[in-house]
Amino acid sequence: MPVITIASPKGGSGKSTTSVILGTEMAHAGAEVTLLDCDPNRSITLWASRSALPPRMAVLSHVSESEIVRTIKQQDADGRIVIVDLEGVASRLVSRAISQADLVLTPMRATTLDATIGVRALALIAEEEEALGRSIRHAVVFTMTRAIKSKQHTAIEASLKGQGVDVIVPPLMERAAFSALFEFGGDLRSIPAQGRMDGATENAAAFAQEVYKRLVEASQ
Repeated sequence: MPVITIASPKGGSGKSTTSVILGTEMAHAGAEVTLLDCDPNRSITLWASRSALPPRMAVLSHVSESEIVRTIKQQDADGRIVIVDLEGVASRLVSRAISQADLVLTPMRATTLDATIGVRALALIAEEEEALGRSIRHAVVFTMTRAIKSKQHTAIEASLKGQGVDVIVPPLMERAAFSALFEFGGDLRSIPAQGRMDGATENAAAFAQEVYKRLVEASQ
């Protein structure tokens, strides 16, 4: 089963939110999912502690640099989708996780600062591709976006696409329900209603479907 790493050297870019939304949506669709919490902030671990994990989900915390490759391979061998939430720095642990990935997602907010720093993750992927002698499928996902795109968002997205970077559509919108996942735990179907839950659920499901399409393409 596939390995997805969530990588960005920019703190606050939405890595953990992306990991939880993707993991819970894939589990809801029937997949067995393991989330690896490799971020010192332990946001995934905090989310998991709030309530019982959704069905078909597991969380592993405190995965070190020396353990990351072995842990990924063990979970992968068990036939689970492995989603790795990485620390927000360019480290050896991040590089080792990227080397095992079938797909690398780089979350970023639609700001010049986030885009400038987020692009460094793409450079890390290129370095691993060169070292491994193979391509690693990767894509950018914009997070915390508004219904109406700003000029800055439009310009950044156009610039990335012009450089041949895959950008996932739809982005993850700014939703109260997405933030509430870390307050209540669980998934979008179990937490108390937060704003337009139907909109949040539709956004999350469409995002997960686009990620799944890329996993299928990467395996072909």
